[in-house]
Amino acid sequence: MLTLVIPVYRNEGSIPQLLSAVDQLNERLKNDLEVVFVVDGSPDNCYELLRHDLPKRTFRSQLILLSRNFGSFMAIRTGFQFGSGQRFAVMAADLQEPPELILEMNALLMAQDVDVVVGVREGRDDPLLSRMASKIFWGLYRRYVVPEIPLGGVDMFACNKPFRDTLLTLEERHSSLIAQIFWLGFRRTTVKYTRQKREHGVSAWTLRKKINYMMDSVFAFTDLPIRLLIRVGAAGSILALLFGLVVVLAKLEGAITVPGYAVTMLMITLLGSLNLMGLGVVGSYAWRTYENTKNRPLAIPMRVDKFGEAHE
Repeated sequence: MLTLVIPVYRNEGSIPQLLSAVDQLNERLKNDLEVVFVVDGSPDNCYELLRHDLPKRTFRSQLILLSRNFGSFMAIRTGFQFGSGQRFAVMAADLQEPPELILEMNALLMAQDVDVVVGVREGRDDPLLSRMASKIFWGLYRRYVVPEIPLGGVDMFACNKPFRDTLLTLEERHSSLIAQIFWLGFRRTTVKYTRQKREHGVSAWTLRKKINYMMDSVFAFTDLPIRLLIRVGAAGSILALLFGLVVVLAKLEGAITVPGYAVTMLMITLLGSLNLMGLGVVGSYAWRTYENTKNRPLAIPMRVDKFGEAHE
């Protein structure tokens, strides 16, 4: 059986179309489908609409309401924990990824040749500004975090049960689920698709969330900030040495008669800023380490409902 995990957040307008697409998937999979909807503390009526419509559907389903917004990655993890299939797939509720791709991923997993299938975007039917921002974001992500990640990023993937079980052992806060997929390794393949235009609502993937996601990924999977500080510190030390030699020579030549107040203040400000930046980097690593020592749950399911023949 295939378990399809769908995180839901601000997707009220796409719920009817989403359920129709899942009905078609279930029919093509000959009722061998379980769908886990995880409402990630959505402020709209997503939960109420799903709670009303799911009992009328023929596919087996679970509806999980999280106590607040924990983020899409934590919602996906929660769906993985509650799913009971032998294969697992993730699909966005906004239907920008073609649902038919789930069938292709499932077929590849059933061939027993791979453990995880990643969807790779060949193109996207989005506004120009959105495409440019995405290209820059994922370009930086490939350059500094996960070189193996596809150019267009990853929004959907599928895996078998052993991979799912291993993924759930990585109980990290402020991390990246996508980076964890590539970090784990296993046998991996890709399928290509074109991302569709969003028909309902607006994306919750804001610039602030992208920046926070990039920072979490950098601090969780690379020592890039520390290496940058070392390089900046080394370059600053060389420049300071050269500047000191120039000052000494100028003093011996009698070119300096009055102590340089402006230069002194500039150096103090520069070194002070570098020290503050270094403390910020060290503090970011320390904070994330502290967060992982609290042993708090990564997400809190407030309510779990089950529908379909298997759950009656």
